[in-house]
Amino acid sequence: MNLITTTEGLVEAVSALSKSDFVTIDTEFIRETTFWPELCLIQMASPDHTALIDALAPGLDLSSFFALMANEKVMKVFHAARQDIEIIFHLGNLIPDSVFDTQVAAMVCGFGDAISYDQLVNRVTGVNLDKSSRFTDWRRRPLSQKQLEYALADVTYLRDIYLHLKAKLEEEGRSDWVKEEMGILTARETYDLHPDDAWKRLKSRLRKPQELAVMQAVAAWREREARERNVPRGRVIKDDTIYEIAQQQPVDAEALGRLRTIPKGWERSTQATGLVAVVNEALAIPRDQMPRLPKHSHSPEGAGAAADLLKVLLKLVTEEYGVAAKIVANSDDIDRIAAEGENADVAALRGWRREVFGEKALKLIGGEIGIKFENRRITAVPLD
Repeated sequence: MNLITTTEGLVEAVSALSKSDFVTIDTEFIRETTFWPELCLIQMASPDHTALIDALAPGLDLSSFFALMANEKVMKVFHAARQDIEIIFHLGNLIPDSVFDTQVAAMVCGFGDAISYDQLVNRVTGVNLDKSSRFTDWRRRPLSQKQLEYALADVTYLRDIYLHLKAKLEEEGRSDWVKEEMGILTARETYDLHPDDAWKRLKSRLRKPQELAVMQAVAAWREREARERNVPRGRVIKDDTIYEIAQQQPVDAEALGRLRTIPKGWERSTQATGLVAVVNEALAIPRDQMPRLPKHSHSPEGAGAAADLLKVLLKLVTEEYGVAAKIVANSDDIDRIAAEGENADVAALRGWRREVFGEKALKLIGGEIGIKFENRRITAVPLD
């Protein structure tokens, strides 16, 4: 089992892999102390070839790997692809073309919510994977034979899983369902997040437009600082600090230093000076240009009961189709459909989800169908 450490070796491996209709891919990385994940190892496999690439090898040019990622003729198969695609996007400035995520496909095929790779391997192939190397520090060299075997298993069994799920999707006529999900997973905006939108990650009900303006400005400042210094967001300032700054609005170092969430003495740092400047800029925004607070709609009377019925309907539908409930509708979808009906802007009322669940959900709250308990079973029945 050879570890590829040269550009020539990588080009040769990619050439062999590219002759297949599909390639399974996984990455090993470290990001506990950085903003951007540090790519350490790339594993790939086709039906006839395997490759382990040392991404930390000096002088290694990954251009041929990125070319493979952009090759629409070769299906790229991942399990839980989000972080792998994020790494490829950050290093190669591209989103892989033609992607299949086996975790998503498994949910569509009824394997449960967000099933892990080792559980899926066991259920499809009967093999119990050795996961003892899961918490390896993938930056350390040399890698042991056991570590390499562990890493390679993440793509070799993925071949069997892909072929199994692909056949099952085609048999049940659900290939387009997964294709629809891949459109969201491979959208550039999923990974190319603008710092000005960083505040949307935060959950806090602010009461005043001025507080929101400060929170937006501070969150954007933290995002830029974290990216430039390549440190986790929490290493710059924590979420609780952003909330406190938004409410207390410190305009100088002295006021900043009085905040409960600010470490003692930090208010005299260069970072703190920049932060205070950002707060003052936000406070200087004219009142008529302040951001509007997000509207929190009050649910109409009976929406809670309607949501309870919709949850029962979701269980019925997902059992009927043999699909994981989590991928069809989440609790927010349910609550919004119960409160807003057809006007709810949720995924459950779009695409294949609407066909499977959304239409029935609207009929249920519209009084066109009902829930009936008969012969120890709950069923949905039309109402006259």
